[in-house]
Amino acid sequence: MNWITKFIKPKIKSLFEKKSSTTQENLWTTCGCKNLIYKEDLQSNLKCCPKCGSHHKLSCTERFETFFDNKEYEILETPLPLDDPLKFEDNKKYSDRLKSARKITKQNDAVLIAKGKVNNIDVIVGAQDFRFIGGSFGAASGEAFIAGVQSSIENNLPFIFFSCSGGQRMMESSIALMQMSRTALAVNELKKKNIPYIVVLTNPTTGGVTASWAMLGDILIAEPKATIGFAGRRVIQDTVRETLPEEFQTAEYVKDHGGIDLVVERKYLSSTVGTILNVLLKKSEAQAKNESSNVKIDRSIQSAS
Repeated sequence: MNWITKFIKPKIKSLFEKKSSTTQENLWTTCGCKNLIYKEDLQSNLKCCPKCGSHHKLSCTERFETFFDNKEYEILETPLPLDDPLKFEDNKKYSDRLKSARKITKQNDAVLIAKGKVNNIDVIVGAQDFRFIGGSFGAASGEAFIAGVQSSIENNLPFIFFSCSGGQRMMESSIALMQMSRTALAVNELKKKNIPYIVVLTNPTTGGVTASWAMLGDILIAEPKATIGFAGRRVIQDTVRETLPEEFQTAEYVKDHGGIDLVVERKYLSSTVGTILNVLLKKSEAQAKNESSNVKIDRSIQSAS
């Protein structure tokens, strides 16, 4: 065997193999329906499978671009608490998981808050990136959510949130669980001010997120076939010891049983939310006028007496 056969040919072969696999990886992707999809077709269809209609996960920036008018929005700065307060470590350090997630997502935590227009209505919008430790909800996510609510109240703007999470972040233990009550109280402040709060539940929305802010919206919308629930299907089935329906915990199943209001395809979300906001804002305006007129009537009665 000469040096050409031993060294040069294998090297050339490996170069072609790497180039081929990289090119294929860049051009094609797969779906749960086991079909190979051209990535450009998937992107042009808002990351919905053109063959089976499955709604693939979006990053926060992708979500904002598909939702805001003309893809125009401003990312709002949110507080970032101390990393890894418990110095948690299992088979990997939590601090290392955070570094890895930040490198992948290019954001500080799972939640991003943005300001923009939907159907020409100014709104504050939040979203979760599932790539960031499963979209898990910890202290930083809680601070971001509350900052979004505060901005909404200060500017008197509707607050919309896109959930995509496995639940509370176990690496932060009770600190993460505490965010459930904090976010619920924040939502209550929105309701006191009569500010519309709409939640769009995407796949998946489970655990402590479902048990807190995600199900407290004035209107609850879900993307088709999104998994919505608290405990996992297997845990529930083992507990009740009954076979659950095939469609159990899908958005359609939850809607049919009164858990949510609407199931809307991604391409119609912006227009649907815009229409709902128009109705809610007119109702709030009319309510405010009625309250103002009632106050004037009460004052005139008191002055007359």
